[in-house]
Amino acid sequence: MHRVLEFVWASLGASWDLFLESAPYVVFGLALSGLLKVFLSADYVARHLGRGRFSSVLKAALLGIPLPLCSCGVLPAAAALKRQGANNGATIAFLIATPESGVDSIAISYALLDPILTVARPLAALLGALVAGGLENLLNPPRPQLSMFSAISCPVDNCCDGLNCHPDVHRRHHTLAERVVAGLCYAAFDIWGDLAAWFILGTLLAGLIGVLVPAPVMASLLGGGLAAMLLMLLVSIPLYICASSSTPVAAALILKGASPGVALVFLLAGPATNLASLTVLHSLLGKRVTALYLAAIFGVSILCGWGVDWLYRALGIEARAVMGQAAELAPFWLQWLSAGLLLALAAMNFRKSRQGIAG
Repeated sequence: MHRVLEFVWASLGASWDLFLESAPYVVFGLALSGLLKVFLSADYVARHLGRGRFSSVLKAALLGIPLPLCSCGVLPAAAALKRQGANNGATIAFLIATPESGVDSIAISYALLDPILTVARPLAALLGALVAGGLENLLNPPRPQLSMFSAISCPVDNCCDGLNCHPDVHRRHHTLAERVVAGLCYAAFDIWGDLAAWFILGTLLAGLIGVLVPAPVMASLLGGGLAAMLLMLLVSIPLYICASSSTPVAAALILKGASPGVALVFLLAGPATNLASLTVLHSLLGKRVTALYLAAIFGVSILCGWGVDWLYRALGIEARAVMGQAAELAPFWLQWLSAGLLLALAAMNFRKSRQGIAG
């Protein structure tokens, strides 16, 4: 019994350390995500994703990279873009780039991983989106589509539907301060409300891996190479894990001996593939596009994983030695303040959800 308690305490301690180190970067990423919501026009986005065989794919991929949506959360957004006139290539590019990256996960990557993986992650997401979307539009040239509806209602408080209100007039409905407050509230109660449970689960899992899995075992299974990357792909397919919650798990894997390339495969394939999202994707775009989606994720993940491992070897960098160094830049008081804020918001969101169920 004493050993069990020691194990639980050690796992919780490791998880808390990860949560504390990443907390300031999570807060920063959430704030930026909320501001994107109120300052980025959905109608403007939709108008740019239906025209052009390759330009629409690039725009969709660049749009998806900063958005904080997981593999299931991105499906309604992609369906809306499709209904608004986005072609298949743009839709599939958005579906790949969005769950694999996000300003929140990039910020957390900087805290828990290192600069190389922080940069490689969104670049690999962009490459996978361009490959899949470009191939789709090359094999199946898009035809002009009509928008079925226009999502241009006020993002601050829905004061108008945008249909009978000119954008120039609507811009004067709310001050800059009101928009900022609305964006921060959206980040705190919508984005973090959806993300909190998964991120906390990810840190708990990372702490468990750090205490439970012996380093030699991890190094022998996931130390690098094609076989290790294929194994990681097989493990990642059925998992439901978002980009932010996958980051502490990837950090724990590297610290236990997994190669950074294998960790990158997990960071790309884990958030972008799970059985539930693949089922919905099949109904939305069909069997052929779903197969192309998976092939692009698998091929680009392995290619980028191999490239990252090669880069670390060429630079003579030991991944375990540089993991999490950026987190040390945040003052200790800021880590605790940010962690307290995130936990308080998580508790408020949990209480609201319980009240909603009870009501």
